[in-house]
Amino acid sequence: MTQDYVECSELSGKTIQTVRIYKDRNDGTEIQIDLTDGTSFSCCVSHPPVVTASLYQGGIGTPKVLRDYEL
Repeated sequence: MTQDYVECSELSGKTIQTVRIYKDRNDGTEIQIDLTDGTSFSCCVSHPPVVTASLYQGGIGTPKVLRDYEL
């Protein structure tokens, strides 16, 4: 049986610093959650319904993707 949700256990216990919601260029919505430990979580929902998300370490240069999620 397939699951109809994605468990993002790496985010458990982390503290949110900032939440931003953006309109995506591809007819969707992106939610970015910046965490106090310097990582960020980004989730995009588009039409037709597709959910993708990433946990990443920001900073100078290209962000380092720690984990990708897809539903």
